[in-house]
Amino acid sequence: MIDEIKYNSEGLIPVIIQEYKTNEVLMLAWMNQESLEKTIKTKQTVFWSRSRNTLWKKGETSGNIQIVKEIKIDCDRDALIIKVDAKGPACHTGEDSCFFKNI
Repeated sequence: MIDEIKYNSEGLIPVIIQEYKTNEVLMLAWMNQESLEKTIKTKQTVFWSRSRNTLWKKGETSGNIQIVKEIKIDCDRDALIIKVDAKGPACHTGEDSCFFKNI
């Protein structure tokens, strides 16, 4: 299935991160093929930082790692959901989820 992934023109795919126990959406991030392969291999989330143009392992500096429990791909093969056991807040602000503000 990993060979069927449709990355965008920049070689990236959007990834929704959910807490596996509650299905709460924690964050939206981006992966390239290398970060996805590292995520699968290490069972910890590794993303592509579009602002820094480099890989980053979630929790590398904060300690708030995400242990991968399940990876799903959508029907068009151009988006992923990764269910994780979050060891600390997902958001850099300290919030459990990046989606904490109401409009």
